[in-house]
Amino acid sequence: MSQQQPDSPSAPDAPQDDDRGTTDDPGLPSPAAVTATGLRAAGPDGPVFGPLNLRIARGGLHILQGPSGSGRTTLLLALAGRFKVDGGTLDVLGRTRPAAVRGLCAIAGFRGIDDIDGSVRIRTVVHEQLAWNTPWYRRAPRMGDEAYEGTLRPVYGDLPLPSSATRVEDLGELDRMLLRIALAAAPAVHDRCVAPRVLFVDDIEQVRARDEQETLVRRLADVGRRATVIASAIDPLRDPAPPHSLYPLQSTEPGSPEPLKGA
Repeated sequence: MSQQQPDSPSAPDAPQDDDRGTTDDPGLPSPAAVTATGLRAAGPDGPVFGPLNLRIARGGLHILQGPSGSGRTTLLLALAGRFKVDGGTLDVLGRTRPAAVRGLCAIAGFRGIDDIDGSVRIRTVVHEQLAWNTPWYRRAPRMGDEAYEGTLRPVYGDLPLPSSATRVEDLGELDRMLLRIALAAAPAVHDRCVAPRVLFVDDIEQVRARDEQETLVRRLADVGRRATVIASAIDPLRDPAPPHSLYPLQSTEPGSPEPLKGA
């Protein structure tokens, strides 16, 4: 089993006057990527998740695992600064304001949020993403083999890339998910160092075939060598799985056990 024990819960760092600073000094211990304390959200029908305490170490692959009704998707969006919570505190790499948190994070695999039109060709989708990442005062990049390879290869690794002329609807589940992750993780064209530092991926079981799901997990673990990858799943990862930390969540539906208080 390659599962690692998550870090113990801890309170967030003291609030800062602004969101610019992080403890990136190499002489200091590596800070947590995500620290949540008493984080909770509720909807019209009651609690969605929490209150929970969560500390996710910097780098690597981390799995938020729980059944339907455990609030996995909403929790991921909240940790990425894209869902307003009802209470608690959140610190992502030293940032606490939602806008600053969003600037550090990318999301992929969220139904209704980063879905891709199936009728378009991959090269069009990639070009549009690179253009979106380009500041208004710069010319959008031309779509060529170098730009295509540079966008997809960091996520695909040594897997074969689909032809850029392929329509998205003709991709299998694994390629479609990897494409969504690659688009989310694509750095700004004008500065290859400006890439999301925390990547949130929802519902890895969207890739249903076991062998393809295992490939997806391996690719996420590899991306976790360069960023912090936080993904959600219904079940724990199957063996053999790459090194990862598992954070079990419990359902908040009536009659279910109390929701997770710490991870």
